[in-house]
Amino acid sequence: ELRKAPQSTADLVPERKRTTPTNPAKFFPRLCSTLSQRPIRDRVIHLLALKNYKKPELLARLQREGVVEKDMESLGNILQEVANLDASENSFSLKEHFFKDIQEDWPGYSESERQMLEVKLFQKTAPSQNATSTSQASSMGPSERDTPRRT
Repeated sequence: ELRKAPQSTADLVPERKRTTPTNPAKFFPRLCSTLSQRPIRDRVIHLLALKNYKKPELLARLQREGVVEKDMESLGNILQEVANLDASENSFSLKEHFFKDIQEDWPGYSESERQMLEVKLFQKTAPSQNATSTSQASSMGPSERDTPRRT
């Protein structure tokens, strides 16, 4: 007698791919790794350069960027050093002399934040340029100001 080999039944459902939870660091590795290597002081300065932050907002933003708990403990001292507290708004703003340390290509900035910063930095420098040109004009005598220069 001839025996037939058993026929294998085809799987009607193709093998399904398993999905894994997504890790933001996987999609934004440059951002997360670059920022996590920066000192928290620099990160706070660059955030406050954009806008005034209330402490809970600042904490939330830093946590999203992956600041470790031990760095968070120093936040109070850093804010005293680099920020002014607006008591009426209960928010922190960057002290003026820290704006000179801002890097416009900071890796934590989005494109819209870079544009916002560009405008803010221009506004910070524009008044000093106007003051300089005004003081130069007022140091000239009336005849020097009104008479066209000859070349």
